[in-house]
Amino acid sequence: MSTATPTVLRHLSPASTARLLGTWHAGGPAYVALADALRAAVLSGTLAPHTRLPSERELAATLRVSRTTTSGAYARLRELGFAVSRVGSGTVTTLPQRPVDPGPGRAAGGDAPVADDALSADGITGIHPAAGYLDLWQATPPAPPELHDAFTRALEGLPAYLDSGGYEPYGLTPLREAVAARYRERGVPTTADEILVTTGAQQAIALLARTHLHPGDRAVVESPTYFHAMEAMREAGGRLLGVPTGPLDVDQLDSAVRRAHPRLVYLVPDYQNPTGSVLSADERAAVREIADRHGVTVVGDETLVELGLSGDGTPAPFAGDGTSPHVVSVGSASKVFWGGLRVGWIRAHPRVIDHLARARQSADIATAVLDQLAVADLLRRRAEVLPGRRQLLRERRDLLVGRLRDALPWDVPVPPGGLFCWVDLGRPVAQAFAAAAAAEGARVAAGPLFTPDGAGAATHVRLTFTRSPAELADAVPRLVRAWERVSPRDGGPRR
Repeated sequence: MSTATPTVLRHLSPASTARLLGTWHAGGPAYVALADALRAAVLSGTLAPHTRLPSERELAATLRVSRTTTSGAYARLRELGFAVSRVGSGTVTTLPQRPVDPGPGRAAGGDAPVADDALSADGITGIHPAAGYLDLWQATPPAPPELHDAFTRALEGLPAYLDSGGYEPYGLTPLREAVAARYRERGVPTTADEILVTTGAQQAIALLARTHLHPGDRAVVESPTYFHAMEAMREAGGRLLGVPTGPLDVDQLDSAVRRAHPRLVYLVPDYQNPTGSVLSADERAAVREIADRHGVTVVGDETLVELGLSGDGTPAPFAGDGTSPHVVSVGSASKVFWGGLRVGWIRAHPRVIDHLARARQSADIATAVLDQLAVADLLRRRAEVLPGRRQLLRERRDLLVGRLRDALPWDVPVPPGGLFCWVDLGRPVAQAFAAAAAAEGARVAAGPLFTPDGAGAATHVRLTFTRSPAELADAVPRLVRAWERVSPRDGGPRR
C-alpha cells in the first residue's frame, strides 16, 4: 500500500459502482476485467480521481464475485497508477503521475529559464550531476485535486459555446464576471467591462509593455523583480530603471518617476518576486498618488495575492477604490491553481481595456474557451480550493526553511506568502553558488538575474519551495556540498 495519505474528495457506494460499470465482464480473468473497467471509467472522466471506492468486501457482495476478484482488481489498479490505498483511507482513484525531466541540457521554464551563462562562473566546473536535477528554480506548484472536477464541469458547459466561432477577444463573460466579483469581494468596485482575459499573466504584462513603451522609453521596475517582466519590457524597446525593493522604497520610486519620466512602472505588491515583501496599505496609497500625480501607468502584478501563508488575510487591493485610470492590475490562475492553466487577466479602466483588446489581436486572438470555463469554476469555488493550496505550500515552505537553517550559515527568512525564499548567503557569491549547485544537480536562481542591470543582489539566491517534500529534503545536502565548493567552512548555522 502507498505510504502517502490519498486525498479523498468523494465516496462511491457499491450500488453506484455497479451502475457505473454496467456489463463489465466480457471474458478473461475477472479481476483483470474489473480493473480494466474501473481504469476505463477513470480515463473517460465518469469516475473522477480522488474518489474513494467501496471496500473489497462490499464491492464483491454487490457484484456477486469473490473477494479475491475485487482484491486483485484493486491491486492491478494500484500497479497501473490508477489507485492508491492506505489503512483508514481505503482505495482511492488517481491518475498516473509521470514527471517529465527536462534533462540537464534543457531549460526548465518557469520564472527564469536556465541559460548557459547563468550556470557558469569562474572556477566552477563539472556540471554533470549523476543523480538527476532537482529544480528549485521554477516557481509553480502541482495542480490541486479539484482541477479535474473543474474541467469536468467545463466540458459540461462547453456545448453552450459550440455554435459560436470560439473567439472572445475580451474573454468569456462568465470568467470576466467571476474575476470582477473577486475584485469586489476585496473592496474594489469592478464590472466585467473592466476585465480583459489574457493567455496567462505573462501575455498581460507583454501586452501592457507593447502598448505603452516605444524604443528608448523608460520603464521603472523594482530591483530585484520578476525576470520575465523585464524581458517583456526590453523586447518592447524599454530602458529599465531599478528602484530598491524588499520592501519598496516609495520615496526613491517617486524620485525616479519625477526625474526619468517613464511611460510604465511595474511592481509586484504582494509576496514580491523574489524578495517576498508586501506593500503596506499606506505604501499602496502612495504609489497610486504617484501614478495620478505624474500621469504614469503603474502596473501591479497580483498573481501571488491569494497565496498568503501566515494567516494575515489577503493584502489590500493594489487598485484601491479602482477609480484611477493610471493604475492597472494583473492577475493569473497559473500560480494560484496550476501553471498549465494559461489564463490571466487585466483589470483597468474600460477605455484601457478596449485599447488592449484591439492590440492583442496581432499576437493572440483569444484565450482557450475550455480553460476559461475551468478557471471560472475554480474562482467560484476558491473557498474550497485555496485552503488546501495554502496548507501544502506552508508545509513545504517550513520544511525547506527549517532544513536550510539547520544545515547552512545563511540568513533564511520565512516568507509570509508566495512560492519562494530569498536567501542571503552573506557573501557576494550568488552566481558562483548557482553554478556549484548545478554541478551538484540542483537548479537555483542567482540574485543578479532578477535585477535590471544584472549587477545587484550578488549576495542572494532565490529558492522555490514548490517541489515535493522528498525533493526538498534531497536538495538540501546538494546545496550544502555546493556551498562547500565556493565558501570555506566558517562555523555553525546562522539564524
